[in-house]
Amino acid sequence: MTTVLLAHGAGGGIEANYAGLIEDLSADHTVIGVDLPGTGSAPRRSVPLTLDGLADELVAAAEGHDRFAIVGYSLGTAIAIRAATRHPDRVSGLVLTAPFARPNPRMTMLVELWRELLSGDPEQLAAFVHLVGIGTPTLDRLGADELAGSLSATVVPPGTPDHLDLIDVVDVRADLARIAVRTLVISTTQDNLVTPHHHREVADGVHQAEYVELASGHLPFVEAPQRWIGLVRGFLDDQDRATPSDSADAATAVATAGATRGSNGDGMM
Repeated sequence: MTTVLLAHGAGGGIEANYAGLIEDLSADHTVIGVDLPGTGSAPRRSVPLTLDGLADELVAAAEGHDRFAIVGYSLGTAIAIRAATRHPDRVSGLVLTAPFARPNPRMTMLVELWRELLSGDPEQLAAFVHLVGIGTPTLDRLGADELAGSLSATVVPPGTPDHLDLIDVVDVRADLARIAVRTLVISTTQDNLVTPHHHREVADGVHQAEYVELASGHLPFVEAPQRWIGLVRGFLDDQDRATPSDSADAATAVATAGATRGSNGDGMM
C-alpha cells in the first residue's frame, strides 16, 4: 500500500482539513497525519516553531516506510516542500493545495489582523475567518440560519498564534527548483487568503509541476470536497502506476535543470 503523509494548515488540524480525504484514501493507502503543536492532542510548545523542525518531524512520523507522497495544504505546503528538499530520498511526490512560497505584503497584513483578533471579540474573529476562508460564491449561498450556525461553530486551536508566527518567516522560494519529484499544485481560484498569485508562483518555481484549478475558496474540503479529493486521488493513483524508471528520469531532469487522526477546528492556512 502506498504511504501518504498529510501536512495541515495553520489553525486547522488533520481531522479538520483531511477527514474526507483520509476516509477516501484509507482503503488502499497507508495514511499518516501529524497535528501541528497546539492542535488536537499535540501540546503547544514554549519555543518558536521552525519549518525545518516540522518538516523533519513529519518525515519521522513515517518511520518504517521508505518512501511516501506528501499532501500539503496552505502552511502545510511549505512544510511539505521543505521535507522534500531535506529528505529527497524519502519523498516520492507532492500534492500542494493553496500553496505559498512566502507571504507577500497583502497576506502579511491579513495574518497580522488574524493575530490581533485572536485576543479580541470571538464574533469578530469568526467573521474574519469566514470572510477570508470561504469563497464568495459559497458564502453568498448560505442562508441566515446556516451562516449563524457556522459562525458560532468556529473553533480556534490554542497553537494558532504559533502557526501564524511561523507564516511570517516562511520562505521556500529557493527550495522550489530543488524539488525532484512529481508535483501537483491545486489552485483554489476563489481564495481570498492565499490567492492564486501565490499558487502560480509555486507552480512556476517547480520543474514541470502540474497545475490545476479548483473553483473554491481557501477551504476546498468544505466548499468542493469531492472535486478536491478526486484531484488528489487522481494524482496519487497516477503516481502509483508510474514505474521506477519514470521517477528516476524525472529526478535526473530536475537535477540537470538546476493515520494518525485527531483534531477538531475549522482550519485555515
